[in-house]
Amino acid sequence: MAVQIKVYSDYVCPFCYIAEVPLEEAMKGKDVAVEWMPYELRPYPNETLRPEDEYLPRVWNQSVYPMAEQYGVNMVLPRVSPQPHTHLAFEGFQYAKEHGKGNEYNHRMFKAFFQEELDIGQVDVLMKLAGEIGLDEAEYREALESGKYREAHKQALAHAYNEAQITAVPTIVIGETVLRGVRSREALEQAITKELAKQSTGPAADEDMVCGPDGCD
Repeated sequence: MAVQIKVYSDYVCPFCYIAEVPLEEAMKGKDVAVEWMPYELRPYPNETLRPEDEYLPRVWNQSVYPMAEQYGVNMVLPRVSPQPHTHLAFEGFQYAKEHGKGNEYNHRMFKAFFQEELDIGQVDVLMKLAGEIGLDEAEYREALESGKYREAHKQALAHAYNEAQITAVPTIVIGETVLRGVRSREALEQAITKELAKQSTGPAADEDMVCGPDGCD
């Protein structure tokens, strides 16, 4: 039976994008199934961050850029201001997941924001990105404009906030092992191996990695 991996993330969290790399490396050749789970750092109507303010450039220079270089991730601090709310993109994720493209959709959202500096809070932008991964653009747009997946997204957030009690992203749950922050391939492989060997005796909550309030806590 495949080890279940759940990755809680937000599309505007740079550390969530970086975390894709060691996770993908750790999963290679192993019997695992990964599921990306929505988490909004700043749900609407909370104000989002502005790249022209002092905070974001400081965090990126001190933490994000060095870590991105370490893991070989090409990314920039997006100039989109203010940063987008992500509820619409996550409603689109529910549509993509229903059509078998959830993981591919997640990766495209990260790339669009952190490499192409696109405003992923806009329906027109999201529709184009959905079409690029083979989803029906008109149907996708209708799903967002009608709010078809709004309740599904709300339930996903309720699960993350209340049931799973996620307080930082990225949070990677491998079987019964909980890892917070960007973790090395070796640490992730160790957790996967542990679960595959059925040696886990219960939930193991590792220490948090402090990455900055706009990502890990």
